Amino acid sequence: MVITGASAGIGRAAACRFAARGDRIALLARGRTGLAAAAAEVRAAGGTALELPTDVADYEAVDAAATRAEHELGPIDVWVNSAFTSVFAPFDQIYPEEFRRVTEVTYLGSVHGIRAALLRMRARDRGAIVQVGSALGDRSIPLQSAYCGAKHAVNGVVEALRVELLHERSNVHITVVQAPAVNTPQFSWVLSRLPHRPQPVPPIYQPEVIARSIVFAADHPRHKQYWVGASTVGTVLAQRLAPRLLDRYLARTGYRSQQTEAEAHGGQDNLWTPLDGRGGVDFGAHGEFDDRAHEHSPQAWLVRALTSLGGSRRR
Repeated sequence: MVITGASAGIGRAAACRFAARGDRIALLARGRTGLAAAAAEVRAAGGTALELPTDVADYEAVDAAATRAEHELGPIDVWVNSAFTSVFAPFDQIYPEEFRRVTEVTYLGSVHGIRAALLRMRARDRGAIVQVGSALGDRSIPLQSAYCGAKHAVNGVVEALRVELLHERSNVHITVVQAPAVNTPQFSWVLSRLPHRPQPVPPIYQPEVIARSIVFAADHPRHKQYWVGASTVGTVLAQRLAPRLLDRYLARTGYRSQQTEAEAHGGQDNLWTPLDGRGGVDFGAHGEFDDRAHEHSPQAWLVRALTSLGGSRRR
């Protein structure tokens, strides 16, 4: 397995989930402190960990990490793209270089991971690529224009590649796990210019909920996508059935629902430099909203159950 964004949040939770099966996992992220802690958790759970400090915005670095992963752990069977970054601010308060950085990490970082995986998997005609997506890649919301744009682009490239692989009758498969609001450390380290501290829009789910779907998707990648949580399903339905009403609803509620009552702390952010880097702090998989986050998703369970009945497991 190769997992990008493995030092925290969804990527870290997925690494621990794979590790419980005894898998060999290459962990890619910028933060060395976070990577070391993630590797320790993987080993404690029964897996093998390889720490590979990597900025996914740099394709040469991603490709080199893939080469080293195969050299030390063997052929890559599954590649999970989970790395991203964001900025919380109105559109005109996000500078061009910040838009570029969010796009390079969240969109091009995914493209780089897909390309590195595909180059190796296609030669063997087997493998699964799991892209961590977002409900915001289907329906944008205010104050996250850079991130929403990048996630829309991710969906576009994945759909195009999926059809190309079908055309080739390839046994390499790509699927997307569309995540809802998740209790990850991003709300503690993301660049924000909001007057109050940012928060995920409820309902909020623990990263382990998405990790379960990622592991399942790795085993059943022929399914186009996996929606996790009531919020993702509801957002998509509203977008399809009443887009203008949804626009007006978000215009009224989108600013308030993404901020807590606490004043903005004005501290450091991880857009350019990881806060869990050498000498930094390990943020772990969870953010600050454990008391409000759901540990289970009936919708995700139902999707997995129906998929299992359909027998779409990869060879």
